[in-house]
Amino acid sequence: MSTRAQHGAAAEQLAARFLESKGLRVLGRNLRWRDGELDLVCEHGDTLVFVEVRMRRDGRFGGAAASVGPVKQARLIRAAQHWLAEQGRRAQARPARFDVIALSALDAASIDWIRDAFGL
Repeated sequence: MSTRAQHGAAAEQLAARFLESKGLRVLGRNLRWRDGELDLVCEHGDTLVFVEVRMRRDGRFGGAAASVGPVKQARLIRAAQHWLAEQGRRAQARPARFDVIALSALDAASIDWIRDAFGL
């Protein structure tokens, strides 16, 4: 595993633990389809939460949250649609949102949780 992949896995693990500490339940991790992927799928009460985890140590280009632009959002929406289709009607009827966990380092103090970062 490359250093970049190791940092990504560590960031996703940190994000999952953080979200669990805030009352979310992780339903899936690292889900991939040909045209998109989901880092985390969680449940927050009755709401499904599709979570993109981004880490950028260097903020010169806007930081981690700024890296989730329109193209990335479209890929996340397609991936969420795949996940929902696989889960069936019950999941499709639930409210859903997209959250972003932005990290500037691999520690809990650097977490910026952006709820409902963009819509379906």
